[in-house]
Amino acid sequence: MKILLVHNSYQLPGGEDQVFAQETELLRGRGHQVLVYRASNDQAKGQNPLVTAANTIWNQRAHRELRRLMQREKPDIVHVHNTFQVISPAVYYAAKEEGIPVVQTLHNYRLLCPASTFFRDGNVCEDCLGKPIPWPSIVHGCYRGSRLASAAVTAMLATHNYKQTWNQTVSAYIALTDFARNKFIEGGFPAEKIFVKPNYLQTDPGPGDGKGNYALFVGRLTPEKGISTLLQAWRQIGSDFPLQIAGDGPLASEVEKAGKEMESVTWLKWLPRPEILQRMKDASVLILPSTWYEGFPMIIAEAFAVGLPVIASNLGSMSSIVDHQRTGLHFEPGRAAALVEAVRWWSAHPSEAAFMRTEARLEYETKYTAEENYAQMMNIYDSVLVPA
Repeated sequence: MKILLVHNSYQLPGGEDQVFAQETELLRGRGHQVLVYRASNDQAKGQNPLVTAANTIWNQRAHRELRRLMQREKPDIVHVHNTFQVISPAVYYAAKEEGIPVVQTLHNYRLLCPASTFFRDGNVCEDCLGKPIPWPSIVHGCYRGSRLASAAVTAMLATHNYKQTWNQTVSAYIALTDFARNKFIEGGFPAEKIFVKPNYLQTDPGPGDGKGNYALFVGRLTPEKGISTLLQAWRQIGSDFPLQIAGDGPLASEVEKAGKEMESVTWLKWLPRPEILQRMKDASVLILPSTWYEGFPMIIAEAFAVGLPVIASNLGSMSSIVDHQRTGLHFEPGRAAALVEAVRWWSAHPSEAAFMRTEARLEYETKYTAEENYAQMMNIYDSVLVPA
């Protein structure tokens, strides 16, 4: 199969770039001919804001380049990861004009929420969900804290909602979780076109033994990651169960202060991936206290791969990825007391904890290997190449 992969990188590297690179390698490794068309938001630096806004809605240059590429190479399928902000939805029309089916991975909620996160002022926000013109984002300056920038994203969404772009030019969507699929259906996307395929690990790190007797947090130290909930909880848990925090970010000073005030809290700062994996293998449980929906946290797939259960907020995708009392525990998001209760239950039930370690590893082997992901991807491709 000849596959054209399309991806627009943000200015800061992130999980979407990692998934794009992984899937490129996965497809090439299985013998497919993979073409790549990439752009970066760095290309918009120093550009007239009006030009950037116009290109966000429709980038004529990208449309022209992509159509020429498709005419020359004649791919069987176009798989788009991200079009925002340089490539624009023009890619879908280029493919439609050439009669090539399009698969779009929904890495975030950008097509429903201009901020892409459903998160505002410290809380989940769905004010724009289902609105043909998501005007609340302009009022609140949801994209980059700017009403002008938010207006540009809103204009892009409103234009393509009106043109029925999402319904008429995309053959299939890939949602990362059942929760995300349901949210897009709620937002007006065609249910029959949305498949669920999670992210995966390219290589198996192997299981750990969890003999370190500590809880672990890994991630950006930002408000939506639930850092305040985490620290409040450990002020009550204290020395009963040590906590290690790996990561950096805007709330680093708060974490550093907590580490000085509490002997049970250790801030590891940002660690290389091999060291993170080793800490995960040694940890007893991973804590994921996010207060926003998350997309598909790769840290959960990595935790399951090493046999590490997860205590996660019962919110959004985390609720469907972590199976309560099988691969981890749920707790009420944003409530430190609920997290304390979950951690203490965990500590008081060692046999159940051992069962969850086994189940976490089994969950990885069943759902998050490269082999399983490839099979799912081929099923999705086949569904648009040979419609039922």
